[in-house]
Amino acid sequence: MSQRGPYAKGVAKREEILGRALEIVARQGYRGASVQVIADAVGLSQAGLLHYFGSKEELFTAILRKRDELDHLSRAAPSDPRDARDAFVQVIAHNSEVPGLVELFSRLAVEAADPEHPAHAYFLERGEVLRETIVATLAQLRRPPALPPETLARIVQAAADGLQLQWLLDPTVDMAATMEALLNALAQEGHP
Repeated sequence: MSQRGPYAKGVAKREEILGRALEIVARQGYRGASVQVIADAVGLSQAGLLHYFGSKEELFTAILRKRDELDHLSRAAPSDPRDARDAFVQVIAHNSEVPGLVELFSRLAVEAADPEHPAHAYFLERGEVLRETIVATLAQLRRPPALPPETLARIVQAAADGLQLQWLLDPTVDMAATMEALLNALAQEGHP
């Protein structure tokens, strides 16, 4: 049964805001995606926009959650470890097409080191899910990895996050090719 009334309208407006905000951040970057610009794009005042999110930081955290949701929905969970590796590299390749979202992710990741930041829980949860996925993929391999799977998952996550920062500093960095090279090297050593 579908929701009706003010609650359903609020949910729909929030989704509209997130959809437009994703487009704006991807195209214009973190600095170009002010609360005012996003509010204007959806026909609200700044106060009206923040009614749905509480603060700019909560809005930007919701944008990253929405991006993750859309990335997850657009890719079926692969059952073969090689397919999982390829899907991971494809996500990294896609990130080079949305520099504003990569910038937002990197900026919020640093700010979210503060446990009081609205994005703190998001980054902890996201990292845990990513590492669990990597560990589950490693469990499907014929040969166990030389490093503990949890350690290897943290290394792959650190490489992916670090590549994004390097790419923001130098857009000639090929994040996907570099990650693929790392994963191939690990595969030769009995890893993913």
